[in-house]
Amino acid sequence: MRIIAVSSGKGGVGKTNVVSNLALALVKKGYKVLIFDADLGLANVDVLLGLSPKKDIRDVLSGEATLQEITIWTDYGFGVIPASSGVVELTRLDPSEKLMLKDQFEEVTQGIDFLFFDLSAGIADNVLFFNLVAQERIVITTPEPTAMADAYALIKVLFRRYQVKRFYFLVNMLKEVREGKAVYQQVSRVVERFLGPIGLTFLGGLREDPCVTQAVRKQEPFLTVCPEAKVSQDLMAVCEKLLKLKPEIQGGLEALWSETFRVA
Repeated sequence: MRIIAVSSGKGGVGKTNVVSNLALALVKKGYKVLIFDADLGLANVDVLLGLSPKKDIRDVLSGEATLQEITIWTDYGFGVIPASSGVVELTRLDPSEKLMLKDQFEEVTQGIDFLFFDLSAGIADNVLFFNLVAQERIVITTPEPTAMADAYALIKVLFRRYQVKRFYFLVNMLKEVREGKAVYQQVSRVVERFLGPIGLTFLGGLREDPCVTQAVRKQEPFLTVCPEAKVSQDLMAVCEKLLKLKPEIQGGLEALWSETFRVA
């Protein structure tokens, strides 16, 4: 199983949309995919996909349900573990809550090929924790200078505090494809100058497309609403690139989770 954390320094960069459509792209290629909405206090994935969970992560942490019981298997073929909405207490899990999730993740991820942690923006405790639990990390930005600066800030914290040295970099909401590589090169130069030996791999870019807004309003993935659109083509290219990459950190979820407790 590949365990991938998807983060952004700044909100509003389309992170959850990318995760949902990437999950669908992988399902189309025959993989079994699970998304954990790890923005635990501000649920997004269920809203984006028009899901109506009867229970969510709050019920798991209170002992009233298990991760297996709250997981929703969508019509698109991938599973979603829903978060709660407007619950401040969930924005920072305590050690006992993290251990509870660890024990249950082993069961719910049986047979899964890809597990995505869809994280909140910024550098809060949960964001850093799930980045450490993951084998691979995707950082998403847009060409907006503040989004780029915040993406760099996230990378800097993970590197300086926890010595995380490998990231995939994805640029969303591009006016043209070549702009994505330019953004990547700009951030990469800053990383190299101030942080040194970090592996920042360009995963690709997604162009702006009115189809995305249309899909959000329909609460469906844009891959289903407009499979031939330029943004869908870009997303499939990102999927192909991801499949060619291999995680540098090996080991099952239990081992990674235990190691995270040691260094966090």
